[in-house]
Amino acid sequence: MLNLKKTIITGATLSLMLAANGQTQEFLIQTKKVGAPIQPTMYGLFFEDINYAADGGLYAEMIKNRSFEFPQNFMGWNVFGNVDLLTENAPFDRNPHYVRLSDAGHGHKATGIENEGFFGVAYKKGEDYRFSVWAKADKGDSKIRVEFINQNNDVINRQDIKVDSNGWKQYEIIMKASQTVAKGKLRIFLDSKNSVDLEHVSLFPVDTYRGERNGMRKDLAQALEDINPGVFRFPGGCIVEGTDLETRYDWKKSVGPVENRPLNENRWNYTFQHRMYPDYFQSYGLGFYEYFLLSEQMGAEPLPIVNCGLACQYQNDSHEAHVAVCDLDSYIQDAMDLIEFANGDVNTTWGKVRAEMGHPEPFNLKYIGVGNEQWGSEYPERLQPFITAIRSKYPKMQIVGSSGPNSEGADFDYLWPEMKRLKVDLVDEHFYRSEDWFLSQGARYDKYDRKGPKVFAGEYACHPKNRKNNFMSALSEAAFMTGLERNADIVHMATYAPLFAHVEGWQWRPDMIWFDNLNSVKSVNYYVQQMYGHNPGTNVLPLTMNGENVSGQNGLFASAVWDKKDKTYIVKVANTSDQPQTVMLNFKGIGKNAKANGSQTMLKSDNLDLENTLDNPNAVIPVESSFTFNGEQAEVELPAKSFMMYKVSL
Repeated sequence: MLNLKKTIITGATLSLMLAANGQTQEFLIQTKKVGAPIQPTMYGLFFEDINYAADGGLYAEMIKNRSFEFPQNFMGWNVFGNVDLLTENAPFDRNPHYVRLSDAGHGHKATGIENEGFFGVAYKKGEDYRFSVWAKADKGDSKIRVEFINQNNDVINRQDIKVDSNGWKQYEIIMKASQTVAKGKLRIFLDSKNSVDLEHVSLFPVDTYRGERNGMRKDLAQALEDINPGVFRFPGGCIVEGTDLETRYDWKKSVGPVENRPLNENRWNYTFQHRMYPDYFQSYGLGFYEYFLLSEQMGAEPLPIVNCGLACQYQNDSHEAHVAVCDLDSYIQDAMDLIEFANGDVNTTWGKVRAEMGHPEPFNLKYIGVGNEQWGSEYPERLQPFITAIRSKYPKMQIVGSSGPNSEGADFDYLWPEMKRLKVDLVDEHFYRSEDWFLSQGARYDKYDRKGPKVFAGEYACHPKNRKNNFMSALSEAAFMTGLERNADIVHMATYAPLFAHVEGWQWRPDMIWFDNLNSVKSVNYYVQQMYGHNPGTNVLPLTMNGENVSGQNGLFASAVWDKKDKTYIVKVANTSDQPQTVMLNFKGIGKNAKANGSQTMLKSDNLDLENTLDNPNAVIPVESSFTFNGEQAEVELPAKSFMMYKVSL
């Protein structure tokens, strides 16, 4: 549901609100000329594990380095007493390290381990948490004591676990937090003379999104669902490539039992040396099964991206860093196996893996992206064999190619014709640009070739000079998106990026949703996406001013759609000028005696640099009001620097 303030405005009150400022302009909306269908995938979500978006963010695991597999094995842990790191007879072959806690040798000494979490272990008073660990006793029975610690080093809850087996076994308890703690720890003591071995130490809130055990943080996942996304692209952009191919995202390592998913180095940990996080890794706990499941739960089409044999070209100039075209077979097979994992029968190799994870029904994958934002001849020559293989076995699968990292220029101009030649279904365009760029692109897609591939605006965000999620950046995106909507015959998908950022762990900004360990805030940009996501319509309607599309004239940008399911006309208008403007909405063909319910939603701030923050999450949010609509026309006031949405329901 939209987070809206609601008021009722009478026709008389609305008239008093109209500005006597200049000439009234007319938007002609031709209701009888129902145009191109709008794809259900039109507005969606792009996820990348940057800014601690996965571990420490959406993935609800609270323990850092839970299997002691970081290159510095005790990173994230404080160890005391008699603690050994071992690998012999480990329970999980791809996570071979575990710890042995042994007697400290004195009655007044202690042995144990203590985890710092991701920027602290946070607890909410009264909430239940599920602690689990794989453990075995050295001989006889052993006992460990699990404690929640607050920022003052006080114990706020403790519970004992009896380890009663000399074979590996998972133990689990539920603990309730007696305080709200932002910067706590989890501590585990050996509480017996006998040694105990521990592996895969885990702590989750019980109340995860949809109650999943290996689940998502509830507030963050719910914020995604509340956008009403039509498509969900994962696992990201540059992490698909990796700093090198050894650290690329390997989907096959991200499925199966969570305890045996190997660690991967996150390609963003060293990328920005002014904001470096050498403890930033991927546990793969949030893996491809979880991505597919989340897509299904949100009602979004999954769009996985696979590596095409190229490492990140920004970081790898040498051809030796990439896979030769003649050696791509295993990469192509990975893509084919992914489709089988998503859609295959339970008797297929990878369909069986999916079924054993708890989802015997197929995920009905329809789209797959090959490569992220590669450029040069290296990309199409590697993409071609992927297309040949996929088309041969899965002819209905829609393939997404790339136009490179830029919104224009030599690489862009080279790749678009190549994508047409290869007959990909969609071309992924990326643009992180200034307010001026976005406002200059209102007609970007008006003259695109209608016979070629469709457009996926796969990564975009307005970047103001201060790189904040301020109101002006959101208004610029809202204006630009009217051009996406007007051209829904050619633009089939659009996703803002990046999606998440931890306030203490961000590397890139702006981002759609910010969070700390206890709270989250939806940016103004989020609300623009939500307004479009909840009001996509089913078909485009022609909307013109003086016979032209409204794509920047007088600072105005506009689009109109018809929702045949709800029998509603929806008009979206951005006034990016410094003056209020009066517009006559002329719904030609609706009938002069039409009786309809009218509503308007306004997103506005007099302070263009204002942003929503954790301390002030509702600084700029949509405000909804109602008005009486009679006949074909409605005169409306567009405040200066505002994004307005008008709905007329028959």
